[in-house]
Amino acid sequence: MNSPRPTSRRGFLASSIGAPLALSFATGCASEEAAAPAEETATSVDPYPVGLELYSVREALAEDLMGTVTKVAEMGYETVEFYRPYYSWTPEYAQEVRTHMDSLGIRCLSTHNPAEAFMAENHQKSIELNGIIGSTTMVMASPPRDVREGGADGWKGVGELLTGAQEAFSAAGMRAGYHNHQYEWQAFEDATEDGPRFPLDVLADETPAGVTLQLDVGTCLEMEQDPVAWIKAHPGRIRNIHCKDWAPGSDEDEKGYRVLFREGTADWQGIFDAAESVGGVKFYLIEQEGSRYDEFESARRCLETWREMRA
Repeated sequence: MNSPRPTSRRGFLASSIGAPLALSFATGCASEEAAAPAEETATSVDPYPVGLELYSVREALAEDLMGTVTKVAEMGYETVEFYRPYYSWTPEYAQEVRTHMDSLGIRCLSTHNPAEAFMAENHQKSIELNGIIGSTTMVMASPPRDVREGGADGWKGVGELLTGAQEAFSAAGMRAGYHNHQYEWQAFEDATEDGPRFPLDVLADETPAGVTLQLDVGTCLEMEQDPVAWIKAHPGRIRNIHCKDWAPGSDEDEKGYRVLFREGTADWQGIFDAAESVGGVKFYLIEQEGSRYDEFESARRCLETWREMRA
């Protein structure tokens, strides 16, 4: 990744934030209804824009961020999702990235973030960086390190962290979110009378409706869970989805997460139907952890298949 130049963040926000964020500050909107994130008004030929989680092209991104974003835009992706390294950018560098994206006609509607981005002392930094690049959803990519050993109480703590962040973010016309991996689908030992209870159940119960539950389809499938059922059980909260496929088998056999979009076991049409009728989805994100092709060819092929399916 190109190295950002150090500078002070003071006083930079007012001149750099995107129009939706600036409008929410100007009108003093504090309610989620009054300050709906820009993701909810995004337009596209397909009413649901498709983007690329940039972890899919992580090696190229580390070498040449601007060039990588250019190639992704030229493929036809409408949005990108930056992940953890972006959080070390200066506001000036974030503005350079935003200017470059604007010149390409590509947007960033969400970001993947370390847990510290949701701590009270970092709320302003999170809002500032995301406002500059145009993102309206800040997704927690993984919980603090010690949470998984803390049982349900540890996950309640994550819910509290997300709830506090949501209060701060919503005042700026933004949202907090959470991204699932495999371990959020591992049931607690003490099952309830209704059956197994999972960390994701705790997070859904302990956070307000404004917090997005970003569904990673691949990890859901690997853990033998039903993504369609999860979407239907949480109406309005699945505002964006990581479209990552999965198939039983080993990496050596090009299975697992190495299958491309629509090569695995996911019921994509069922997922789309549930997401668009019940889940409240606003946009989709292709994610590829690796495949038999190089990073860009994998991303291109996934988008080509997406277009064929969505035509």
